[in-house]
Amino acid sequence: MPIKVAIIGAGSIGFTRTLVRDILTVPELADTTFAFTDISQHNLDMVTKLCQRDIEANKLPATIQPTLDRRQALADADYVLCTIRQGGLEAFQTDIDIPLKYGVDQCVGDTICAGGIMYAQRTIPALLDFCKDIREVAKPGAILLNYANPMAMNVWACNTYGGVPTIGLCHGVQGAHWQITSVIEQWAKREGLLDPEAKLHRRDVEVIAAGINHQTWFIKVQWRGRDMLPQLLELFEQHPTFPTTEKVRIDVLRRFGYYSTESNGHLSEYLPWYRKRPEEIEQWIDLSSWINGETGGYLRVCTEGRNWFETDFPNWMQEPPAIFTPDKRSEEHGSYIIEALETGRIYRGHFNIPNQHHITNLPDGCTIEIPGYVDKTGIHMPVIGDLPLACAATCSVSVRVQEMGMQAAVHGDVTLLKQAMLHDPLVGAVCNPEEVWQMTDEMLVAQARWLPQYQEAIPQAQQRLAELEHSGKRVHLHETQGAARLHTRTVEEMAQHREAARANAGAADKGNMTR
Repeated sequence: MPIKVAIIGAGSIGFTRTLVRDILTVPELADTTFAFTDISQHNLDMVTKLCQRDIEANKLPATIQPTLDRRQALADADYVLCTIRQGGLEAFQTDIDIPLKYGVDQCVGDTICAGGIMYAQRTIPALLDFCKDIREVAKPGAILLNYANPMAMNVWACNTYGGVPTIGLCHGVQGAHWQITSVIEQWAKREGLLDPEAKLHRRDVEVIAAGINHQTWFIKVQWRGRDMLPQLLELFEQHPTFPTTEKVRIDVLRRFGYYSTESNGHLSEYLPWYRKRPEEIEQWIDLSSWINGETGGYLRVCTEGRNWFETDFPNWMQEPPAIFTPDKRSEEHGSYIIEALETGRIYRGHFNIPNQHHITNLPDGCTIEIPGYVDKTGIHMPVIGDLPLACAATCSVSVRVQEMGMQAAVHGDVTLLKQAMLHDPLVGAVCNPEEVWQMTDEMLVAQARWLPQYQEAIPQAQQRLAELEHSGKRVHLHETQGAARLHTRTVEEMAQHREAARANAGAADKGNMTR
């Protein structure tokens, strides 16, 4: 009997087309039924046409059932994939621009920091609605595989309040694993341990990464049985480009002794040290790519990617259909987890799960990211033990921010929301308490349409801001585009950035449910 895979937010071209291809690469899953659901009929139609054309070109029996009716899509589903961006680009813009007026300069703004905390306020109520539908109409035991950020808070809420087993999936570990493989390969060639033409795959370098999503740390790195951790700093410093593009990550490696899974831009906004002084920010970022620290860089790339979705669809339909072969299968975990559960082939990856004594110096119940393996009997996660103290300390601060943000989103608690903002590492380094209180009120008012749990509280926030304005007690606001934003670009530079963003469109298009 074919399995049914429901994709919520299927209007996301990058994720949906990739996940369909990945799943149908597995011979035993060739007859999968895909249920696509989205709130945009237009986007749903485009993605369905592209995916249907790919399926027909590969002569597979798989079927697609597109619908705007979420419960219909979820009915009898074995697996549910979630790729939404609640509030779309309109809400995302306020996640970046409002905090910037208060001095909070973010590159991505989707995990913690002011933008990530507000993103959770929008997303968690939607996810809990999805969980209710999954409990009521999907097959018993259906698993929710979540790609939507903010990963840790979302997975925490679904497992605690949603009543649906939820696994969070992210490709940050894979990307950083490739970086580590690259520096080891270059070192091994210099030392004569590899032929000049040899290429290492990340499978050749054994790693264990553990922590929380986007703050996961490589606590074990081995190549040919050799412990490479003591050499990593030297190897990264000798790399031809990483000292320019990964300044924050290398500095943290220098001071902590462990490399972080997340990009330079991401990591810089989770810590209180690198983006708090505008005059110093440019020392830590690189504008050759948005992910290296550009102010609002992810927002820019998502916006450009969405424009191409509209203008390039006819061109995509003219291109040859995708051919489903193993060499074209992506490294996204979702299809491999489904394959392992359905066929028994063992898959090892890094997944986001509730901490149940797995990392012993982080709180139980919080969402952690650790290695695990999957087979026909289920998803199995080992005990890691203690994280190194510096890594645990950094994660612990973020975990408490995530906990307050998650609980605020579930209960519509404005005070707890403001306390989460106050304790965020970068927000706290930049803002005083009154600035935090006013910034949060402004964000609540701006995002009111996506915050059902705050409907009674938002008029009060609006009134507070009006009274402060009237009395002259409004805090000083900055007129700035950010210390690390691309201001003006030549035509040639614009073309180069568009091509780079096009190459990243699959990742950037994440969560098209409301875009």
